[in-house]
Amino acid sequence: MNSEQPEEGGMPIGRRVLLGTLGLGALGVVTAPVLQRGMESFLAGAAEKDPTGLTGLLPNGGGFRYYSVASSVPRKNAGNYRLTVDGLVDRPMSYTLADLRALPQTRMVRDVQCVTGWRVPGTPFEGVRLSRLLDAAGVRPSAGAVRFTCFDGVYTESLTLDQARRSDVLVALRMQDKDLGHSHGGPVRLYVAPMYFYKSAKWLSGITVTEDVRPGYWEERGYDVDAWVGRSNGRDDEPTS
Repeated sequence: MNSEQPEEGGMPIGRRVLLGTLGLGALGVVTAPVLQRGMESFLAGAAEKDPTGLTGLLPNGGGFRYYSVASSVPRKNAGNYRLTVDGLVDRPMSYTLADLRALPQTRMVRDVQCVTGWRVPGTPFEGVRLSRLLDAAGVRPSAGAVRFTCFDGVYTESLTLDQARRSDVLVALRMQDKDLGHSHGGPVRLYVAPMYFYKSAKWLSGITVTEDVRPGYWEERGYDVDAWVGRSNGRDDEPTS
């Protein structure tokens, strides 16, 4: 993804091959709750310094794996974070973290499904509906898609305009009932509930309205552009919504 990639990061070939072997070894270590919390914290930090994505193969107590396609990702906070909305809009916008938090928030609880096979059930996300930001910017009639960029400087994603306007697509500020941490794509990430998690771009910094869909980072490397859970990428997972 940069988020999960698929949830976010590393090469798709190789992760599936090594997942079973590394996962079994990690599970043997992560037994007690205290060790689980320690392993999760360790993996989150290690993943930020691992350009190979191999740390993402190791499960942690929360069920997530940490991936990034960049060798390093700058940290953003309330003082320096900005989210821009531009492209085919009448009113380009720039939001601080405080601006986003002041808007009406939507909370939803869905399973998170990674295209590599792992799932985290019943995960709460909270944030601003993407459709609200698009409406505020005034999308022009010639628009047909939305492109997302990230402050890792590498990752991109796209949705059709109809997909972007769904009520279950959020510009998320919180996950698991706490503010989004850096390793999970904070302070702001995209959350596309009915699609595989690589569509939910981490470290979101730009929303650009375009005429046509532009394939994102993983689509350029073979993943499906329309990434509906259970109906794409050759997988038959149960839907997440």
